[in-house]
Amino acid sequence: MMSPTTTSASPADIDRQRMDVDIVCVGFGPATAGFLTTLSKQLVNPDGTPAVESAAMPGAPPQVLCYERGDDLGFGVSGVVTRARGIRATLPDLDPKQIPMAAAVTEEKVVYLLDPVGASRRSGTLRAADACIRAFSGLVPCEHDAVELPWSPGFLHKKDGLVLSMGQFMQWVGAQVQSTGTVQIWPGTPVSQALVEDHKVLGVRLLDQGVDKQGQPGDGFMPGMDIHAALTVVGDGPIGPIGQQLDDHFGLPEGHHIRDWAVGMKFVVDLPEGCPLTPGTVLHTFGFPEPEIFGFLYVHPDRVASLGVFVPSWFDSPVRTAYRYLQHWMLHPYLWRYLEGGKLRSWGAKTLGESGRRGEPQLVGDGFARIGEGSGTTNVLTGSGVDEAWTTGTQLAESVLELLKAKKAFTRQNLEETYVKRRRASWVEAEARVAEQSRDGFQKGVVRGMIGMALAGMTNGRFTLGGEPVPPHQRIPALEDYYQDRIPAHEIERLRKECAGKGLSLHAALMERVGWPAIPYDGQLLVSHQDALLLGGKVQAPPGYADHVVFLYPELCEKCGTKICIELCSGQAISPGQAGVPAFDREKCVHCGACYWNCARPIPGNPERMNIAFRAGTGGLHSAEN
Repeated sequence: MMSPTTTSASPADIDRQRMDVDIVCVGFGPATAGFLTTLSKQLVNPDGTPAVESAAMPGAPPQVLCYERGDDLGFGVSGVVTRARGIRATLPDLDPKQIPMAAAVTEEKVVYLLDPVGASRRSGTLRAADACIRAFSGLVPCEHDAVELPWSPGFLHKKDGLVLSMGQFMQWVGAQVQSTGTVQIWPGTPVSQALVEDHKVLGVRLLDQGVDKQGQPGDGFMPGMDIHAALTVVGDGPIGPIGQQLDDHFGLPEGHHIRDWAVGMKFVVDLPEGCPLTPGTVLHTFGFPEPEIFGFLYVHPDRVASLGVFVPSWFDSPVRTAYRYLQHWMLHPYLWRYLEGGKLRSWGAKTLGESGRRGEPQLVGDGFARIGEGSGTTNVLTGSGVDEAWTTGTQLAESVLELLKAKKAFTRQNLEETYVKRRRASWVEAEARVAEQSRDGFQKGVVRGMIGMALAGMTNGRFTLGGEPVPPHQRIPALEDYYQDRIPAHEIERLRKECAGKGLSLHAALMERVGWPAIPYDGQLLVSHQDALLLGGKVQAPPGYADHVVFLYPELCEKCGTKICIELCSGQAISPGQAGVPAFDREKCVHCGACYWNCARPIPGNPERMNIAFRAGTGGLHSAEN
């Protein structure tokens, strides 16, 4: 019988320090930023007296703490374009010039990229469409192997929106919040678990320090402190350990599941001199390097741009290398004419939770509330998430203030009557319902998916093209099956052994075997994956913490022939290991979480959970520009 590999924490009966506060927040992302921005302004009267009184420290305003895993605020997040409705409602006097790298949206284009290489795995329908476009280029403008759509649906537009570096925006917001003196934010302080007793959340426990990679206490062992709070606000994103724990403990609402994800891989670049793209320009692309992969380019002031690709869960390839695909995307003639001569400033990756409202967990319970991306806010129709996350944070803050002033406890009932009620009555909920099934068509093909999105958007969600999402292990084919018409099975096995012997992932050998050209490295913008780790950011993993990526059942890894976790790892932190079990190096991990949802092996007894655990951990990518 198989048994899981465990990372042992300190003994349950160890003596831990305890601190009591009123509200503790987990994760400082856009949702928590919206929550703390709204809350912090109303805890103290103009004369300095408490507007509401603390239960943990009578006579003082409520004691509010926020713990963030990243070593600083805004590290490892992403460039974004957002309509900013909720952000502007909270910050009505917001001037983009106050925020580094921010710009108002000035131009938007949706671009279909044809395949100039010939290696893309396109359906017969798409190949026929591409041939027609090229044949009738006089009628359909097709410069640089691309078609700029003359019209795009309104739900895709970010009119009156902002182009932001989320790292810079989060640092700016964090400074505003902390300047009020009513909130403390502690970066570099991971939370390991929620304190749950009799189905009530009592607070959180910080991560143990001074342990080995398996979590066993060492000479400098320091147990994580227990933070008790009347309310625990969970905004730790789509792979947050506290969100995972609450999902396991309380379960998801009936009919809900978390099966749609994407990996976002992005660069921040200095555009070359003479580049005609102006600040506020937004480009959305689809069609290349594979039909399922979407791309983006957002232009900031001072000839700086954020650009990247999204590799979605319904891309069935077992070779899902976001980094290699990003470089082929950049080299597309339509884009390379803007990028050639540019220089890499920083890079990063992030997992995106794209189940939307269908992935919404239990939003509240006794002593806790969930906000942001991990609470199902991403709008998969509009490709928007930051503004929605921020808005749920402000909704919770308004509800908390209402309950504090009424001296009511943070019970499930009270939080449902305030926070959940506000959320259900808002534009976030209305638009989430429109988008809920908008991408289901992609389960049965790209063309069907695009038609389904258009139908959902133009009919306000009344009509969609079905295709229930399934877990990765039910849809990801074996390498031999995926390449059966292009590479003989015996050759795949030979390449697999050669790459494993060299400690390399397999995707480069397979992609080049089917016609993808080698990347023409220039040392400036086109650099190897390893060099990107050195040039485009800094990955740190302080000693004294347990590994946060764990392969639960090594026996399942031994039997796995795809090893997607190795192929797609954003920082090359997962590599071939002994006896077929991947090796993990947390000094390269950027905490994107892609391995967690892409694993093709479910654990025994739970087909919704894969064989990789992604736990609380410190370190990660240091790049406030992304």
